[in-house]
Amino acid sequence: MEKLLHYCWKHRLFSSQILTTAKGSSVEVVDVGLHNHNDGPDFFNAKILIDGVLHVGNVELHVRSGDWYLHHHEIDPHYNNVVLHVCEVIDREAVTENGFHPPQVELRVPKSVRENYEDLLREDRYPPCYKIIFSLPSLTIHAWMSALQTERLEEKTLSISNRASLLHDDWEKTLFATIARNFGFGINGDAFEAWSAEVDLSATAHHRDDEFQIEAIFMGQAGFLSENNIPERLRLAAVDDSYFQRLKSEYTYLKHKFNLSEMNPTMWRFLRLRPQNFPYIRLSQLVTLYCQRNASLQNICDAVSINELERLLDSRVTPYWQSHYTFGNVSKTSEKHLSKSSLRLLIINTVVPVLFAYGRYRGDEKLCERAVDFLEQIPAEDNSIVRMWQECGLSVETAGDSQALIQLKKKYCDRRDCLRCRFGYEYLKKHR
Repeated sequence: MEKLLHYCWKHRLFSSQILTTAKGSSVEVVDVGLHNHNDGPDFFNAKILIDGVLHVGNVELHVRSGDWYLHHHEIDPHYNNVVLHVCEVIDREAVTENGFHPPQVELRVPKSVRENYEDLLREDRYPPCYKIIFSLPSLTIHAWMSALQTERLEEKTLSISNRASLLHDDWEKTLFATIARNFGFGINGDAFEAWSAEVDLSATAHHRDDEFQIEAIFMGQAGFLSENNIPERLRLAAVDDSYFQRLKSEYTYLKHKFNLSEMNPTMWRFLRLRPQNFPYIRLSQLVTLYCQRNASLQNICDAVSINELERLLDSRVTPYWQSHYTFGNVSKTSEKHLSKSSLRLLIINTVVPVLFAYGRYRGDEKLCERAVDFLEQIPAEDNSIVRMWQECGLSVETAGDSQALIQLKKKYCDRRDCLRCRFGYEYLKKHR
């Protein structure tokens, strides 16, 4: 497998092998070069001693040397500066576009490395490298966790920066859209983001002192005030509900006033959701959050503690939804505040990346630092991914730790991308 051969070359997992070219010249690798992830030779600026003479240039790797022609390198001038062709099997001489025959070295992937890699690919239990977690030095674990946390935060920052760009760098709208997306808590995230795009904040601002009118706009833009858009099992109760009819009437007026158009309601998901996660409840909580004006960009930027952020983001449902989960169906009365765990998820997934992205945008390092500090102040999330890693022996204490492990699971383990993982590296080089 060529990918594994690249890995062995990059990490010099061939140090015990005596290398010679196909024509018998001695080869010493001074520098393997820089791994190229784009078009062109696999490694740039390598330094190779051949019969004691230093050659500086590029290195190309293939499973079989004949693959040189399969990939049409013989007609590509980008390969004219290849000073070494590394292959597991040499079955044909290579030639460059300018007629040069690069020296070829047969390099076998060490048996232990190949067998360890096959172990990782076969393992059904996650993470595949769980067998060595207990034995890894704490420094190795800490360094990789820190890199993963940064990687995840950078991905979220890029996503938010792109959202801000689409909103013409209006960061108040960017914050609103990000809060809305994360009010979907996973399953309805895409629907809430699509909904936020249909909410004209310049229009709603005129009615921000009236919860009922804001609720009419929010519910109407979600498509929930049209009988045909309500799930059939809930439709009859909704149609007979006086509050539903009042909201619908108000929305009809506001829709005409502001020329509004509702989103596609088929995006919303109700199946297998707990009632407190129903979109109706989350939208009602967004109504009160929006109307109480606490979660503004300025207030978020000024907050210096987790408790302060929790107070800013805390919201309840409007009076009607205190005794309902769906239109027309009465339930036990409760203010239905956001739970502590939900508030902390909003801080992790909204406040931290928005602060970091906004800090980058303004060139304000203090905002970026505060965002990272918030991650270290919040206890680790409690979910199946975190519990899995804890069973493997990893200490998971802060939200920074849990975010790192979520990144590891989703971006490496799920993709079986063990060759880019530092835990995978430790597993591959272990002796059998």
